[in-house]
Amino acid sequence: MMFEHLFQQPAILTRHREGPLARDRERFLLHCAEQGMTRSSLSWLASELLMISKRIDVPTDGLITQRQIEAAADQWVRDQRRRGRSSSSSRSRRRFVQVASHWLRFLERLQAPEPNRFVGMEVIQHFMAYMRDERGYSIYTVGGRRKIIERFLRAFDVQNRPFSEVRIADVDNFLESLGKQNWCRTSIASSARALRSFFRYAGENGWCADNIAAGITGPRIFKQEGLAAGPNWDDVERLIRSTCDNTPRDIRDKAILQLLAIYGLRRGEVCSLRLEDINWMQDRISISRPKQRCTQEYPLLPSVGEAILCYLQQVRPPSCYREIFLTVRAPFRPLSGDGLYDIVRTRLLALGIRTPHYGPHGLRHACAKHMVAQRLSFKEIGDHLGHRSVSATRIYAKVDVAGLRGVADLSLGGLL
Repeated sequence: MMFEHLFQQPAILTRHREGPLARDRERFLLHCAEQGMTRSSLSWLASELLMISKRIDVPTDGLITQRQIEAAADQWVRDQRRRGRSSSSSRSRRRFVQVASHWLRFLERLQAPEPNRFVGMEVIQHFMAYMRDERGYSIYTVGGRRKIIERFLRAFDVQNRPFSEVRIADVDNFLESLGKQNWCRTSIASSARALRSFFRYAGENGWCADNIAAGITGPRIFKQEGLAAGPNWDDVERLIRSTCDNTPRDIRDKAILQLLAIYGLRRGEVCSLRLEDINWMQDRISISRPKQRCTQEYPLLPSVGEAILCYLQQVRPPSCYREIFLTVRAPFRPLSGDGLYDIVRTRLLALGIRTPHYGPHGLRHACAKHMVAQRLSFKEIGDHLGHRSVSATRIYAKVDVAGLRGVADLSLGGLL
């Protein structure tokens, strides 16, 4: 039995055996053990499930909604805060909701979310299909636009008005709220573009007024106005060296960080990297470029190849997934873009490295800046990064301060 396997102290064992829904908790723990979860992780999970089973009243013949789980999580966090036991309430709440949802879904006791939870959801589905099938946008562009559109519609939904009554003032108020939440000008401008595209499509189909799109304006962004921001190369090297403890997480993260920093890959390109994309016989690695809708081949550098091979041989669990990088804790699944962001951000903060961008794209900028410092041409840098045109690489000209100073110091001699 799982409880006897996990707990030795009689008092603790009795608590788990006699707690609510003991049989259902034990079945879920056995399922997780079969998925490869370690004993220490199972012990932690068992304690979480015991606490959750006392907080959520699971009916014998009914279903639990996501809203009920979230309400129970909120009450638990408030109780913990009153007792002074919660150091991170948002993290505790997120963990409560995640574990409870996985458990109840396994028991087939979690009610499926309603497909149309807010106004305009059906419009979103049509717009996503339009961008994907007719405009041919990449899955990352479609996903990014969907997030901001859903965010707007959820904010609009609280007014209890039909989508057909949406007005330009609603969009303006939403964009203004992003500024109050300290969103940068570039992100707000990008959100405005996504909403403009969405309302143009909705207006053409008669789902709302057809003049909304023309009235959506975001903050003015001058072409090439900002510097590409990322950590300096010394900090990047320090970041990679921080993975030398040879724990499973370090071994995996070392390969990921090298792909981000040396090849300048986007996070989606790392997440989608598959086992068949590495040609070990010819020391080549193939990168799928969603924006260009093509595959680009690189030589597999010895240090990167050794890091990936070490991960595959020592850490990566047996799995039906073809993606190379999986989570280090069961249930094992491919890493998500958000998971990759957390890896980079957590390690940069732990080292005290200060940079405007703490995610994977900051390492892509660092790679480009390092190549500029090595005096590579912008054509070479653009090819390496997978840019579609040299204009996308032009921003890095601002980074080459030494080169610009050299131009400024040229003596024109007798030319004037």
